[in-house]
Amino acid sequence: MNDRAVALLEQYDVEILRTRKGRGVILCDTDKGLLVFKEYEGNEAKLALIDRLLSRIRDQGSVSAETLVPTREGALCVRENDGTAYILKTCCEGRECNIYDRGECQEAVRTLAKLHQCMVLEPREDCPALMEFSPLQEYEKHNRELVKVQRFLRKKSQKTQFEYSLLGCMDYFIGQAREVTEGWRSYEERITGMRPPGVNEPGMPAAQQPGRQEEYTYCHGDFQYHNILWGSQGMYIVNFEKCLRDRQIRDLYLLMRKLLEKTDWPAALGRELLAAYEKIKSVSAYAYIDLYYRLAYPEKFWKIVNFYYNSGKAWIPQRNQEKLDKLLAQEEQKKSFLENVFQI
Repeated sequence: MNDRAVALLEQYDVEILRTRKGRGVILCDTDKGLLVFKEYEGNEAKLALIDRLLSRIRDQGSVSAETLVPTREGALCVRENDGTAYILKTCCEGRECNIYDRGECQEAVRTLAKLHQCMVLEPREDCPALMEFSPLQEYEKHNRELVKVQRFLRKKSQKTQFEYSLLGCMDYFIGQAREVTEGWRSYEERITGMRPPGVNEPGMPAAQQPGRQEEYTYCHGDFQYHNILWGSQGMYIVNFEKCLRDRQIRDLYLLMRKLLEKTDWPAALGRELLAAYEKIKSVSAYAYIDLYYRLAYPEKFWKIVNFYYNSGKAWIPQRNQEKLDKLLAQEEQKKSFLENVFQI
């Protein structure tokens, strides 16, 4: 972030005492406490919706989370001459959630459940709801991208060891991706076809019924340990810029997948996390199936492939091979986890 961007802070009704660089942000010590100044890539309509969500979370009082700081004129973002937007947010002094501390991980999941109870909004003309995200469409897109990279590798005359390794497991993971995608599609179609219009799935509130257009529950969108801070007042949630309309199980999936990948997919940890969430907020049978398919999809493999294909190929980092090797080594553990935790 350049000095011209920092000069935009003059538009806010805060006294800047000191600024320092953080991870992609400017940390500002001010007369109103620690604030974060960062670039914002979304549109202003979404920013207004984020502000509504954060205001609701603050009003509910069960979860500590960041809030957007408006300018003196009431704007939620400021812009450089080239159009680049920036936002100013509250923050807290703290550290990231420790993914190897099971107690902290369970507390993070309980905090998420409380957060989800707050993240429901009624649509307003001045702040329309976001379009509902479709995981199936996302995975179909991923599947096409995997096939595209497979064709690219097959045609490539000179391959590195990593490219040979990647190509060698492409058939397996593409088959897995397609199987999960079709299994999830069939399940959703079966549920939709079996349930007459207006009849809800037992145990699920009407607003959370799969496929209902009036669903206005929101997800954090990037609920990972990087965005969960431990401060003096407990857990503090940051970085809501990726919030979206999706089933809220998405956030639990994101956190669980990261924690399980880091710890070799222990079934006991998975059960503990699910139990911790359900102590605060119930999980419907449909949501369990949803979570199963999200975890079963080879998302990590797609990330490795996507990073490789969209990066320069003159030099391929050794880290790519290490990630692929770890993924392959964990595949049986992941299968065992899914069978043990979701067998019912």
